[in-house]
Amino acid sequence: MLTVNMHDAKSRLSSLVERLEVGQETEVIIARNGAPVARLVPYVAPRRIGAARHLLAGLGVPTSVEEFNAGDEAIDADFSASTDGGLEP
Repeated sequence: MLTVNMHDAKSRLSSLVERLEVGQETEVIIARNGAPVARLVPYVAPRRIGAARHLLAGLGVPTSVEEFNAGDEAIDADFSASTDGGLEP
């Protein structure tokens, strides 16, 4: 962990970021008058693959095309029933 004062951080920002990128430092602490005020750390992109899988797990969302199309007859029957009763869609 490297600690630098505010003026040095402004002057050497590119080199500090490069040290983080190549793994020379895990974090850089920026201090003002010797007191830590900020922390510079490498950016880690969030993983997006399957991010919503746990949200959809309990909802009964179809997982295949066949499962998705299986409800077509029920939907058609509901629409037919609504038009037979004189209701307009």
